[in-house]
Amino acid sequence: MERKYRMDNKDENKDYVVRLDKARKSRSKNDYKKYFMIGGAGVLLVAGVIAAGAAVKRGSVAPVALATASEATNQSDSKNIDGAAKASEEAIKQAEESKKVLASYKNLGIVKASGYLNIRKNPGTDGDVIGKLQGDGACDVLEKTADGWYKITSGGIEGYINSEYVITGEEATKKAETLVKLRAVVKADSMNIRKEPSKSSDSVGQALADERFEVLDQTDGWVKISSGYLSSDYVTLEYSLNEARKLDLKAMVFNYYKNLGISNVDNFLNVREEPNEKGKVIAKMPSKAAGEILETTTDGWYKIQSGSITGYVKSDYIITGQPAKDEAMQVAQLMAIVNTDMLNARSEPSTDSKIWTQVSNNERYPVLKQIDGWVQIELEEDSNAYVATDFVDVRYSLPQAIKFSPLEEKNNAQASKRTQIVNYALQFLGNPYVWGGTSLTKGADCSGFTMSVYSKFGVGLPHYSGSQGGMGTSVKSSDMKPGDLLFYASSKGTINHVAMYIGNGQIVHAASRRSGIKISSWNYRSPVKIRNMLGD
Repeated sequence: MERKYRMDNKDENKDYVVRLDKARKSRSKNDYKKYFMIGGAGVLLVAGVIAAGAAVKRGSVAPVALATASEATNQSDSKNIDGAAKASEEAIKQAEESKKVLASYKNLGIVKASGYLNIRKNPGTDGDVIGKLQGDGACDVLEKTADGWYKITSGGIEGYINSEYVITGEEATKKAETLVKLRAVVKADSMNIRKEPSKSSDSVGQALADERFEVLDQTDGWVKISSGYLSSDYVTLEYSLNEARKLDLKAMVFNYYKNLGISNVDNFLNVREEPNEKGKVIAKMPSKAAGEILETTTDGWYKIQSGSITGYVKSDYIITGQPAKDEAMQVAQLMAIVNTDMLNARSEPSTDSKIWTQVSNNERYPVLKQIDGWVQIELEEDSNAYVATDFVDVRYSLPQAIKFSPLEEKNNAQASKRTQIVNYALQFLGNPYVWGGTSLTKGADCSGFTMSVYSKFGVGLPHYSGSQGGMGTSVKSSDMKPGDLLFYASSKGTINHVAMYIGNGQIVHAASRRSGIKISSWNYRSPVKIRNMLGD
């Protein structure tokens, strides 16, 4: 039986070889038939897929999972096609929205200035500034005056702008086509811009009613913009061009406070780390400074946030409610707030003008004049400079707390003397500036202040900042100590101001009639000299 099985197997192998040979010959002669049949099969496959799809649509058969490599490739291609189709739909929608936006303007104008362009109440550089249009901002041009001004409307503001910085007609339309974006329009009086998409995240700024911000992304009830996140509860999303923003009028300072408190003192109010008289002093609130009252303790203290400072103040020295608002309206000033590390200050409103000093980040300076692209600021009494509007935020604001910790007495006698000089000088914070004055209580100018403070400790100084700058010994900024004097120069390079270093990167000085004796950062502008008057 075993032999018969082997014989049969051998014959079967032989037959298999013969059949295989015939198949090879047949295949070599009929390759063209194979290709024809493959092509036909492809057609039938496509037809089958279409028929199956139709059947599935009718509900007559269930869809079958695809498994072949070619079918998997088709699935990938389908996804790519879907993505392309979606992008195409978005492009079409963008184009349609762009047409609608452009059609809403009767005579479109686009600002071509760097930074922003002032909108004035009347045509001319002397007209009151009532708003601002950022570069690439849009407006409707209502008419053109004979002296180079456009009367425009934008963002609910009607006023005048310099026509030199505006393009119109086909050029404006073509430019605007690239500027229509999905924007978040603020509908609340004011709202926080958050660092992260969460109500518990730190606030990095404020957005005011009707301001527009380009939408970068949307996620879980939040809209991402260039500076942070806005809650979608308080904005509407619409395709638009950027438009004008109203000048922050005095009343708009209230948008920054929900529970306003104003310091009711003649000089400075201590801000403490804890709500008691023994709490460490961490800052001082100048007279009429503003803060947000966060909570009230049971023993007569307010927890308050003022600027970057959060701490406790005696409630006896804080006014609230309508009296606080009335006071705020009296003291709010138009300020230029620096938003870059160091900003060049020039003697004239031009980049061709000499840079004669630099001002530091977050410092606030009273605004004396606004010219397109430039702001004239007050540094001290009779010492003014121009800075570019690209690097400052111009708005009405209230005084805020100043970070400050008093110097402690040291065992070292020399250190103790310096501490005594500084602490004595700080007793006169808030007292008035009087040109030529030497009284620490009734009024002094910058050199009269330093002269009178040093006189208390047996050091005689002349009553002129230039002369004081020639006394003592030179000190590097990295080596200065409390009590050293810092000197600042005019645009001509002549010393015209002096201040006293009090430690922690700060100075005290009689600055101007606006601010009196106050605390500033030592590099609120660049000093030209630092001198040690004690010889230690």
